[in-house]
Amino acid sequence: MCIYDIVETGVAKMKTKIITISRQFGSGGRTVGKLAAEKLGIDYYDRELVRKVAMETGFDERYIEQQGEYAPSKSALGFAFAARGTAGSGSGLSVGDYLWIAQAKVIQEIAEKGPCVIVGRCADYILKERGDLLRCFIHADMDFRAHRIVKLYGEAEDSPKKRLEDKDKKRRVYCKHYTGLEWGDFRHSDIALDSGKFGIEKCVEIITSLYNFDAPEDLYGKET
Repeated sequence: MCIYDIVETGVAKMKTKIITISRQFGSGGRTVGKLAAEKLGIDYYDRELVRKVAMETGFDERYIEQQGEYAPSKSALGFAFAARGTAGSGSGLSVGDYLWIAQAKVIQEIAEKGPCVIVGRCADYILKERGDLLRCFIHADMDFRAHRIVKLYGEAEDSPKKRLEDKDKKRRVYCKHYTGLEWGDFRHSDIALDSGKFGIEKCVEIITSLYNFDAPEDLYGKET
């Protein structure tokens, strides 16, 4: 699926309504998503999504912020052991699985409300059956991201590159565990943008221009 849901004739059924932003830590994906929503005049969900999930589950927002996107371990086996505790209430689900289901429910409800930008939390996968979805992946090289996180968050005990590697690994394990997909594989996105090369503003410009893009009636063209 690309920007439009295509029927057998190749005719576009529906224009973009929802933008999802997946991103590498430090790439500026959140900023890109927020600015794109402001430019388009549509709702933006990032921290607000976390608050909604907190209300749904009773979990602390700080816990959801981390556990709703990152595996507690950098390995799949470690994640499996860490997730064995149950969520209570007789559900029989692990805490991680319970949070995943609640988060998916909130994301689907948000998408039904109207046009919006949703950042992270595997929203691109959760909403993959929609025909009005534009899936974006924001990435950048290690040096750009390392410089950016120090500027935004300051120095830490671990080096910037070590912090980035740990975040990337935990997000990759989380994505694989719940979606079966390889996080960062651009084939699962409609567009991938290097924020280090293009800059934040240009990424916003490209995404917002695609939001109102009019596809040709016949995307496949005629053979000659």
